[in-house]
Amino acid sequence: MSHIENDPKYKGLAVNNGVVQPPSVNPYLQTQMRKKRKKYTVSEFVDGILKGNRVILSQAVTLLESAQPDHQAKAQEIIEKCLPFAGKSVRVGITGVPGAGKSTFIEALGMFLAKQNHQLAVLAIDPSSERSKGSILGDKTRMEELSRQPNAFIRPSPSAGSLGGVARKTRETIVLCEAAGFDIIFVETMGVGQSEIVVHSMVDFFLLLQVAGTGDELQGIKRGIMEMVDGIAINKADGDNVDRVNVTKAQLVSALHMFPLPDSGWSPLVMTCSAKFHVNIEQVWEMVINYIDFVRQNGYFKKNRIQQANYWMYETINEQLKSHFYNDPTVARYVKEFEQKIFSNEICSFAAASQLLDLYFNHSLPINDD
Repeated sequence: MSHIENDPKYKGLAVNNGVVQPPSVNPYLQTQMRKKRKKYTVSEFVDGILKGNRVILSQAVTLLESAQPDHQAKAQEIIEKCLPFAGKSVRVGITGVPGAGKSTFIEALGMFLAKQNHQLAVLAIDPSSERSKGSILGDKTRMEELSRQPNAFIRPSPSAGSLGGVARKTRETIVLCEAAGFDIIFVETMGVGQSEIVVHSMVDFFLLLQVAGTGDELQGIKRGIMEMVDGIAINKADGDNVDRVNVTKAQLVSALHMFPLPDSGWSPLVMTCSAKFHVNIEQVWEMVINYIDFVRQNGYFKKNRIQQANYWMYETINEQLKSHFYNDPTVARYVKEFEQKIFSNEICSFAAASQLLDLYFNHSLPINDD
């Protein structure tokens, strides 16, 4: 193309030819993106997990979270082969009221343990994840410093499924993490209510993270949670909040005296800390270690692990029966019909449930259609 600026009478002016631009997409990158993720055999999964390969561990956890029957069968085989190498960690459950600073606390304690050369896995249970579709992933961004540690592994729970299903998969993830060499497992509950019970059923030490200065500190703390805790840490004990924290500590110590001594024989302690300023974080961990030593000496540690294993056997049976019931083709065919009958007051809920169960077990419909 001719440009007038290239005319000899315009001295000092010139327009150069353009440079041919390369394709906007890197062809090498495009080739790599087309490559499928390698499919490992069960033996390769187990070997990689036992060697501490984080990539293979993550893929194994993804496999057990899958709802596909072939994935589930493969995951169970991996778990069974890893089971002899599991059980050697200290499992700590962490719960707390909204705003207690659980993520900040876990990162502060996790960084302390990482610097002590511990291998730490942080797992989480979020019963609201089915609605929020992955809000739990915020844990990885809030724990930015801990997530960069080579000896730390942060894994959010699945973003769908019932609380029982999510909890069962977290329990199975614990086995894989222990086989991979993690000696400390944190299980965080991000909800309130039933999630505390399931977390308590899979850990050795159950910690309640509390905060002061929000009004009545004892309000909203259910009796069930207070009876389950092995220790309480009141966070944000810094600045002008120290006096309020001390008042809250006295209230909680008094409240704990009203409950009978737990089966472990351990009297729950109340401590104060500041995760933001790393105050008393080491002391909180000393409380955990003292508890573990105490229950190992009196035999409760092993007894509790056995009781938990039995609990999860029955929970798995319940979960599998429930899944099998709703996936039964005959039940699926009639369940909407029963919903409509309940809506129109043709049948009560209890009778509908009874007849659906009869239909499931006998594959006959005990209904008079006249």
